[in-house]
Amino acid sequence: MIAKEQKINGRYRVIRLIGEGGMANVYLAFDEILERNVAVKVLRGDLAEDDKFVKRFQREAINASALSHPNIVEMYDVGEDTGNYYIVMEYIEGVTLKSLIKKRGALTVSETIDIMKQLTSAIIHAHASYIIHRDIKPQNVLVLNDGTVKITDFGIATALNNSELTQTNSIMGSVHYLPPEQANGGSATIKSDIYSLGILMYELLVGKIPFKGDSAVEIAIKQMKEQLPSVRAHNPDIPQSLENIILKSAAKNPKNRYDHVNEMYIDLKNALEFEEEERIVYKYPEQETSGEKVPKNLKNKKKNKFDIVTNLIIGFLAFICLGLLGGIIYLVLIYPQVTRVPEILVPDVSNMEVLEAERMLRDKGLSLAVDINEEFSSHVPEGLVVRTIPQYNRLVKEGTEVTLVVSLGELGIVLDDYTDKNYFEIKALLEVQNLVVLTDQIRVDDPEDYRENMIIDQSPEPGTKVVPGDSVTLVLPIITTEYPEFTDGTWTVEQIEDFADEHGLNLIIRHRDSTAVAEGTILSQNRPAGSTVARGVRLEIEVAREPEPEEEFENEEEFENE
Repeated sequence: MIAKEQKINGRYRVIRLIGEGGMANVYLAFDEILERNVAVKVLRGDLAEDDKFVKRFQREAINASALSHPNIVEMYDVGEDTGNYYIVMEYIEGVTLKSLIKKRGALTVSETIDIMKQLTSAIIHAHASYIIHRDIKPQNVLVLNDGTVKITDFGIATALNNSELTQTNSIMGSVHYLPPEQANGGSATIKSDIYSLGILMYELLVGKIPFKGDSAVEIAIKQMKEQLPSVRAHNPDIPQSLENIILKSAAKNPKNRYDHVNEMYIDLKNALEFEEEERIVYKYPEQETSGEKVPKNLKNKKKNKFDIVTNLIIGFLAFICLGLLGGIIYLVLIYPQVTRVPEILVPDVSNMEVLEAERMLRDKGLSLAVDINEEFSSHVPEGLVVRTIPQYNRLVKEGTEVTLVVSLGELGIVLDDYTDKNYFEIKALLEVQNLVVLTDQIRVDDPEDYRENMIIDQSPEPGTKVVPGDSVTLVLPIITTEYPEFTDGTWTVEQIEDFADEHGLNLIIRHRDSTAVAEGTILSQNRPAGSTVARGVRLEIEVAREPEPEEEFENEEEFENE
């Protein structure tokens, strides 16, 4: 547990605890460099001791930080400080969608459509960036006062695994939205997110989750076996078009679900225009049945009775012989064929989009690893598949898990144009990519045209490719004001007073009699012209004034009397 006022990474000062979960605690903190409130999620202590978990946590958090969408909570930073693994996110002043449902119960049809359109828009953006959320649930959706929703925890849930179905505290909230194929040990795909969106939409319209149980395992079994309750049975005023969206997104068989989230988004946009749809009928069976039916001629078969002991013995011996013969035939001829797993040639999916490659591999009867590996490649464009593990043309068993290796592009990072942007934000962005940030300052002619911490130049120039360890110089303006020459005859006392007020100076005005110059002329200043103005210092000027005229006397006697 992080204490109040404790600083994380010497930068994020903890204000208070704002949330606790099975994986991590979330704190409201103040970023003392960028001077803004942030949410800092700190990994739970027992999970922080698992090196594999930590590496996946950090990598997925960095990948998710590339997402930029109005309905996705922005990630700012990820790191480790004295054993505390953390991510820094945009701080949202709002409530979770789960809290809203608990308070309100079922939401209206229009509210549900609005929320789901925002969420599907966010997931479309994530899937286009090859990121699967894996843990969509109302606890991970924040609702702002203006109705905007923002989904958080992108990619973090991937660090969990199926063994955690037994860890009630950490997975109980997620298993209500877990697709059957994952509950059954399969890997997550874009259709897994679609299923979770469907269950979440059900909860919005009904005000409660469809499957309940005393343990995560019991709920997971219901997800796999039980039919989804009808939302229209709960509320007949709900249009059939909306129930169809839920049925198509939360189908148990992934073949019956939407292929892509954008299809679900389009149906949501048009839902109220086609309210009188027929209830959808699934093309593929939801449950695969197994086992053989018992032939009718074997039902209620009666035993034949033999009248003599000889026939009993002969029948018994014949039964044993036939059983042994049948067993031998089964073991030698039938069993190897029944248990034989077909072999598959791994297809070549190089240079394909990830979703296309996944589809081809699944169609071939192969399974997909949860993790996607990444590597730099000079011949495969960024984001496309470089190779698979096992490699293509390898003969493997049906159902073998295949890992995709995706290109990061050529080794290096192409610099953007950082001019006019905030120095501290760009510095943090570059340092996350393991670049060394150097700072230079130059004096500018018109300081009023610039703002503090504004980048005005950079080296190398935009478009240059750099590699981790290279240096990038960011140039900042020297925004200072210099004292003018007040004694050049152009300044008045009133103008100097305005100058002092503008720059927070303590102005002291002294007068000196002079007949050589006009009254009000500035004779001297204690701050040399060209020196830097600093707020709060004393500025003294000396101003000419006419001497007092001497009084004249009429005679010497009057003068002496005086």
